Amino acid sequence: MGLFRIATYNVNSIRSRLHIVIPWLRENHPDVLCMQETKVDDGKFPVAEFAEVGYGVVFRGAKQYNGVATASLMKPEDVSFGFADSGPADEERLIRGVFSGVTVVNTYVPQGRDRESPQFAYKLEWFRRFRAFLKKTASPDKPLLWCGDLNVAPESIDVHDPKRLLGHVCFTPEVWEAFSQVKSWGLEDIFRKHHPAQAGQYTFFDYRMPGSAERGLGWRIDHILATKKLAERSLNCSIDMNPRFTEKPSDHTVLMAEFTLDGVKKSDG
Repeated sequence: MGLFRIATYNVNSIRSRLHIVIPWLRENHPDVLCMQETKVDDGKFPVAEFAEVGYGVVFRGAKQYNGVATASLMKPEDVSFGFADSGPADEERLIRGVFSGVTVVNTYVPQGRDRESPQFAYKLEWFRRFRAFLKKTASPDKPLLWCGDLNVAPESIDVHDPKRLLGHVCFTPEVWEAFSQVKSWGLEDIFRKHHPAQAGQYTFFDYRMPGSAERGLGWRIDHILATKKLAERSLNCSIDMNPRFTEKPSDHTVLMAEFTLDGVKKSDG
C-alpha cells in the first residue's frame, strides 16, 4: 500500500523555529511539510538544515512578513509560485507543486486585520482568486491537497468562544461564505471527515492570551483539504500539540494527515 503523509505548520519565523521543525521532521518523517509565515528572505532560507534530515525545500519569502515553504522527501514537479491573474502575484503566499502524483497547494491566506479595513476586502477577494486559480490549473477529479494557514474557523466548534468571537475576521459569515465557495469547487475538510463533531480541537493559540494552549483556548484555522477521490483514501488526520508546548513555540501547531495512493489516478501536474 502506497502511503502519503502530509503536514502543515505555520512556523511564525522558520529561523526561530528550526529547533522545533527539524526534530519534528526527524521523528515524524512526513512526505511533505507545508510551512507558512516563514518570514525570511529567500537568500537566507535555511536549506542546509533541511537537507541534513533528507528534505528538499521550495520557498518564497520576504523579511519579517508572510512567506511559504514546502519541504519534501521527493523532488517536486511543476512547481509554481503565486497567482497568474491580473491581481498581485502574492508569491510569498502560495506554492503549488506535484509530489508523487499529488498536487499540493500550500497557502498562507491573508488574515484580514479588521472587517472595515481594505485588508479584509482583499482577504475575501483572495479566496475568490484562489477558486479561479483552482478552476484554471486543476481538476476536482484529480488528487489535490490544499494545505496551510487559511485564516478561517469554519464552524462554531472551531473556536473556544464562538459567541464572543463572532465577527472576528477569521470567524464571520463573509469569510465562511468565501471559504465555502472554494470548497464547492470540489474539496473536503479532512480533519472534519475524521472528527465530524469533535469540539476543542485547535491549531492556533494566541500568544496574547496567557496559557491559551494549556487552557485549550484556541482556534482551528489551519487546514488540509482534498479532492473527493483523494479524501476517500484518507486514513486519518490529527493535530499534534507537542510543538506548541516546546520552548519558544510558534503560536500555531502541526496538523497532519495520511492517505493511501493505491487506486488514485495521478495528477497531470
